[in-house]
Amino acid sequence: MTDPDRLFDRLDQLLDRLERMIPPAEPAEPDWSHRAYRWQARQLRPVEHIDRVDPAELLHIERQAGQLERNTEQFLAGLPANNALLWGARGTGKSSVVKSLMTRFADTDLCLVEVAKKESETLAELIALLASDARHYIVYLDDLSFEADDESYKSLKAVLEGSIQAQPSNIVIYATSNRRHLMPENMQDNLDSRMEGGQLHPSDAIEEKISLSDRFGLWLSFHPFTQNQYLDVVELALKRLGLEMDEQATTHALRFATQRGSRSGRIAQQFATWWLGTKKDA
Repeated sequence: MTDPDRLFDRLDQLLDRLERMIPPAEPAEPDWSHRAYRWQARQLRPVEHIDRVDPAELLHIERQAGQLERNTEQFLAGLPANNALLWGARGTGKSSVVKSLMTRFADTDLCLVEVAKKESETLAELIALLASDARHYIVYLDDLSFEADDESYKSLKAVLEGSIQAQPSNIVIYATSNRRHLMPENMQDNLDSRMEGGQLHPSDAIEEKISLSDRFGLWLSFHPFTQNQYLDVVELALKRLGLEMDEQATTHALRFATQRGSRSGRIAQQFATWWLGTKKDA
């Protein structure tokens, strides 16, 4: 190592020590006048323009939307309510169902706080902060998943169940994920399972992965649309843009989905936007 390298190495060590010695800045007092927030860098940041979703437009996922709505009604009524995991294929309406609650319960004190996966390690701090306010909060973890070597999921496990701190009655956690158990499932995990006394005992790896998703009391599954379901959503999306669902639009909508390798509400919305552009150019 050269002399300059040694110098920079010592400077890095000195800066690390200084960072540990300097106390973190006190977070600013949240602005409690808003209905939606993002939790970023240990700060509650207001969201000025909420992505409003009309519950009436959640075609072919009415069952899942209804179950989450009933759970939220219990929550707002002061009754016990489950934390919920919405899992399934991409673009099938998981996030839309959660966001639609802000429309469905617009006349209540329900608030939504979006938390990115990288911020989940400070979830306990967020919950302690929200507990100091009298309103009801959905802590919303969108597109949540963890890799096999990612230890941050343990923070979420503790918040859901396992910590000595009880979850406040004015907070419920709703998460969406493409993975049923939020973590990758490998063939080796199944091979490590064993039979004892005629009973199957899952491997420790499987038990650990299931232990996270198992802490959500309500599971809602979302699956790819059939062709007819997909076309129903396309028709609704076109109608919102003032366009007709004719034979030409149907043909192109099916071709669009085939190119994307998926039939979902997201693909339907993307097609409608693209189709609008072709009509403007015509």
